[in-house]
This record gives sequence, structure tokens and C-alpha cells, in this order.
Amino acid sequence: MKFLCLGYLEAAKMDARPEEEIAAAMRECPPHLDNFYGSGQVMLDAGLASDTKCLRRTNGKVNVTDGPFSEAKEMVGSAFLIEAQDMEEAIRIASLHPAVQVDAGEPFGWGIEIRPINYFESKI
Repeated sequence: MKFLCLGYLEAAKMDARPEEEIAAAMRECPPHLDNFYGSGQVMLDAGLASDTKCLRRTNGKVNVTDGPFSEAKEMVGSAFLIEAQDMEEAIRIASLHPAVQVDAGEPFGWGIEIRPINYFESKI
């Protein structure tokens, strides 16, 4: 079974911190990423830029608007796909990710949402 995991952060909290503090938190990530990738169950891991566009069909036309498109304090900063037998195993694998392993990320609101994928097709 495949799971889409979304890594969240609170941009306002990160923006309020000194650049060196953010850089120090990011320097703590590589060993955790090694463990995460070493699980052999990570299919894709992507960090996302903050620039967003939203496409919606309205009155027969596709409209493009600037994002973010949700009214939340959190924004999606990364996305990854994992293969797991069930949600319990997906939680175990996702818990290896730096978003929940790096103590310095806690003040930035780092977190992960895990969602089972009902349909998946790769053209690659």
C-alpha cells in the first residue's frame, strides 16, 4: 500500500527566527534522512518551494490563482511517498523523517500528515 506524506511547517515561526538558527536545524537533518531512506520504503521525497498556484474550473473555464489556497497557519513544505503494509507501518517509516526527529524543528511547527493513496499510477 502506498501513502502520501505531507511535511508541514509554520512559515511565520520560521521567518521570525534568525537565519543561523534555521540553518543549524537543517544541518541536523542528514543523519535522519539517511535512516529514512535506508528503510528502503521511500519511493519519492520532494522539498517544495513556497510559490504556489491553484487551478480551479469555474463556469467552464480554468482559473489560476495565487496560493496558498488554504486558510491555515501551516504550509506544506515537503511531500514524500512511502510503501508500507498498513498505517501502523507507514507511521513507523514516516517517524524516521527529520520533521519529527530534529528537536530544533519543533519551534518551527514541523510535522507530518500521512494519507493512504487509493489510486496510484506511475508513467515513469
